[in-house]
Amino acid sequence: MHWAHSRYMSPTWSSLPHCPTRWFPRHSGHKSFLSPGVAGVLVGHPFDTVKVRLQVQSMEKPQYRGTLHCFQSIIRQESVLGLYKGLGSPLMGLTFINALVFGVQGNTLRALGRDSPLNQFLAGAAAGAIQCVICCPMELAKTRLQLQDAGPARTYRGSLDCLAQIYRQEGLRGVNRGMASTLLRETPSFGVYFLAYDVLTRALGCEPEDRLLVPKLLLAGGTSGILSWLSTYPVDVVKSRLQADGLRGAPRYRGILDCVRQSYRAEGWRVFTRGLASTLLRAFPVNAATFATVTVVLTYARGEEARPEGDALPAAPAAPAGPALAQPSSL
Repeated sequence: MHWAHSRYMSPTWSSLPHCPTRWFPRHSGHKSFLSPGVAGVLVGHPFDTVKVRLQVQSMEKPQYRGTLHCFQSIIRQESVLGLYKGLGSPLMGLTFINALVFGVQGNTLRALGRDSPLNQFLAGAAAGAIQCVICCPMELAKTRLQLQDAGPARTYRGSLDCLAQIYRQEGLRGVNRGMASTLLRETPSFGVYFLAYDVLTRALGCEPEDRLLVPKLLLAGGTSGILSWLSTYPVDVVKSRLQADGLRGAPRYRGILDCVRQSYRAEGWRVFTRGLASTLLRAFPVNAATFATVTVVLTYARGEEARPEGDALPAAPAAPAGPALAQPSSL
């Protein structure tokens, strides 16, 4: 849900209110969805690695004093590549999650029959819930890889090897560890994102001919991503702890409530904000990278399609009743 995330969705110009879909090239769907999504993942993943490490570290023997110290420690001990541990997992799941979210959100909005704030929230929530089928195993592998030791001592060789080992040891249940907490996080947060993005793009007057379109999109996407993360961040802390449980030593938690109780008892309410600074810092850079890439890709793709046709674009039709919006990664 978030650019996050998880949340590695890719907004597109065709998703905006009043933006005619005929402006979106017929043959550029894979480029326009995939390229900006990849850019968002590449920019945001180091922040996600820092977030996960801060969320799960033990306060009995804290390894990091904060966001900046965590960045510095990882680079010093593991090089810049340490910030990109687990990158393969979100990259592999990106296309499938995009397809699921766009399809479910658009079809749900059409089934509801009316484009209203409530329906935007419900359609987004439905999309968030469905994509957990892919998102949960993907984030499990990502989290394990982000936390494992570097060098010869590493347990997993990559995302697929990680999931294969977990499946051999724990079965299908192990591969879907954290599914309940992922559902609790993704369902409302996707709803909040789609709702906020729709309201903000309309309020800002995002029109295709507006020379300030890209800055407005950056503001809307970044703000929506932040609101989306804030709405369910404590659940994300619990999810990370459950998925990392047992990686080093015996498992500690029996489930969501037990994780909440033990974490609160040991560290107080602040434990549920651990890593939040890194997450919020990620929201705008991820959206900036995504929309900058969208601009380049769509400009190139439109030019490619316009040359053989040789005619000017026809006048834009009336605005569609229900725009299909996009969730940020993870943004």
